[in-house]
Amino acid sequence: MSLNVGILSIQGDVQENVLSTQTALDELGIDGNVIDVKTPEDVMNLDGLILPGGESTTIGQMSLVNGSMKILKEKIENGMPVLGICAGMIMLSKTANDRVVGKTNQPLLDILDIKLERNSFGRQRESFEADVSMESIDIPNFNGIFIRAPSVSDVGSDVEVLSKFNGRIVAIKKDNVIGTAFHPELTEDTSLHKYFLNLVNSSKSN
Repeated sequence: MSLNVGILSIQGDVQENVLSTQTALDELGIDGNVIDVKTPEDVMNLDGLILPGGESTTIGQMSLVNGSMKILKEKIENGMPVLGICAGMIMLSKTANDRVVGKTNQPLLDILDIKLERNSFGRQRESFEADVSMESIDIPNFNGIFIRAPSVSDVGSDVEVLSKFNGRIVAIKKDNVIGTAFHPELTEDTSLHKYFLNLVNSSKSN
């Protein structure tokens, strides 16, 4: 059984996620293909998808234009595992406001019942690294790289908080969906990608 794992390749940290995912597949000994996803047709045959960091408004608008948003939402709601990183987590949310400009009109997938603040830790020059813990998924120590990172201010009853930093929620999980404010693809630690791939593998096996 081979997994088809897609990276939404419209804008952002695409290549870094391709490399991290391929490395994680190799380390787990799982047979799989890492696929650049740009069209609705690309989405159809996926077993799992990573929504990478980047500019969430651009990614959302372009996904809307090429018709991918509707297909993505259907696949995720039907159980396809998804890892949303920074801008990807914003895309998965129901509500996203910007710390500076307030409400934005960017397209959202409306999957996660979370309230989210864009640029919560500041702009590009305030980027930083910090240790975070995701004990509930057996990742007690992870180097979180925060770049214009969002944070989650409130979660619905069906959303599990995986990690907080300085009192702010920076990683969440709901069933088949994981969201992180930090960028796991920019570290050499593939533990979060491996956790996600195990979810994908389990989902396909069921």
